[in-house]
Amino acid sequence: MDRSTLMLFAGIGGILLLASIIGFILKLRSGGQPNAVIDNLNARINAWWVMVLVIGIAFLFGKIGVVILFYGVSFYALREFLTLMPTRRSDYPALIAAFYFALPMQYLLIGIDWYGLFTIFIPVYLFLLMPILASLGGDTTRFLERTSKVQWGLMIAVYCISSVPALLTLQIEGYENRNLLLIAWLVIVVQLSDVLQYVCGKLFGKRKIAPRLSPSKTAEGFFGGVALATLIGAALCWITPFTFWQAALMALLVNLLGFAGGLVMSAIKRDRGVKDWGHMIEGHGGMLDRLDSVCFAAPVFFHLVRYWWT
Repeated sequence: MDRSTLMLFAGIGGILLLASIIGFILKLRSGGQPNAVIDNLNARINAWWVMVLVIGIAFLFGKIGVVILFYGVSFYALREFLTLMPTRRSDYPALIAAFYFALPMQYLLIGIDWYGLFTIFIPVYLFLLMPILASLGGDTTRFLERTSKVQWGLMIAVYCISSVPALLTLQIEGYENRNLLLIAWLVIVVQLSDVLQYVCGKLFGKRKIAPRLSPSKTAEGFFGGVALATLIGAALCWITPFTFWQAALMALLVNLLGFAGGLVMSAIKRDRGVKDWGHMIEGHGGMLDRLDSVCFAAPVFFHLVRYWWT
């Protein structure tokens, strides 16, 4: 990692340390008694320490470390997605192909920088292969619904998430060997938008923006969180190839896409009758609960950067 990356991680570590101290003081002031809000806050802070540590270790190993990390992320995200979906015996060939062919092949193509294939491998070839494999079982019961769920799982958990490490394949003039920072910028801005929307909603929220999908989201939280995260994204332009105003526009775009992604993934959870995708991360739910906004922001961000900056 270069000096800018180390400075960025040092800043993140400082913020988490401050958050941990605040959480510790709040717990002391509560007399050490159970408090749902404070306990949830401390659980989230502890989970963020672990996640930042894991990402930092992956960054130390460069491209191969990041690709392996997100391969694991996609695996668990795909597992969470498909676990909630009803399947039949005839779906097994498609499920096996999804986990043991589509997933590793997508990340292999990113690892060898084969842009022409990894951008169409899942949305074209796997889109056609999945129903072919499912049809071999001869089971027509809810065939379209079952097939589309596997296709959706691959698009969300593999194709969209793999767009994050795919940023390392971009050759940006004057930004050589700094693409890790581009990944850091995207993740920081989108995740901060989620956090700030939650905070602004708790402080000022009155009008529900989508009560049936996500009761905790409010119009005040949405506008406040997106605005603050956009300003932070613009202020972090020094770690990107963007100017201040370009960074602001990109941050606004990924924040809006992240919000939309959160609503879509919430709609899927409500349809399946669950609150969280899983319980892998204490205080954060499952893998997809943390990455729902990144899923929708990452592919658009990747292609915009590739089109305008390479």
